[in-house]
Amino acid sequence: MTAALVAGLLAGYGIAVPVGAVGTYLVALTARTSWKTGACAALGVAAADGLYALIAVLGGSALAGALEPITHPLRWIAGSVLVVLAVRGAAQAIAHYREPRTAARSEEAPPRPARAFIGLWGVTMMNPLTVLYFAALVLGGQTSAEPSHLERAVFVVAAFAASASWQLLLAGSGALLGRLLTGSRGRLGTALASSAVMTALALRMLFAHAS
Repeated sequence: MTAALVAGLLAGYGIAVPVGAVGTYLVALTARTSWKTGACAALGVAAADGLYALIAVLGGSALAGALEPITHPLRWIAGSVLVVLAVRGAAQAIAHYREPRTAARSEEAPPRPARAFIGLWGVTMMNPLTVLYFAALVLGGQTSAEPSHLERAVFVVAAFAASASWQLLLAGSGALLGRLLTGSRGRLGTALASSAVMTALALRMLFAHAS
């Protein structure tokens, strides 16, 4: 039981801690909206990680092999979505910066928490490398004894909890960033910086395995 708990926590942190394009977008989203919206988006990412952990535990190598032929197109879809989000965020930041202060009321309404949850869940689910990662851990950690249903459940819950705790930490840093950088220039700078980083990470994801 303890081994399954530790394995799940390590697996969850292992997939969540490297801050990629999704993590960068999560911080920027929270900075320009609210902690509630960012927390919902963070739980959307964690829910996708938990679901992929469950898929890996239940399906193992069979599902990993089934996903392998469509890994490349799904990677392109996920990367393209992130590039669009980065460009859209930069364009909105520039437009809002150029608008007169009296026009602040006409700004686009921030996404609702439910929409933020679904959006980040969907983007994370389009990354098939996550299920391959969890499948490799599950298969590599198997012993001669078949894990019980309880041990599998503990692994999945621990992986979700680890991912959720890290994503919520990122959302919290975004909320703090939003409070510190309340000026128009500060928000413009952070929005452009996050869009640039997110675009670079998305392009790296798209072309890393092109050769």
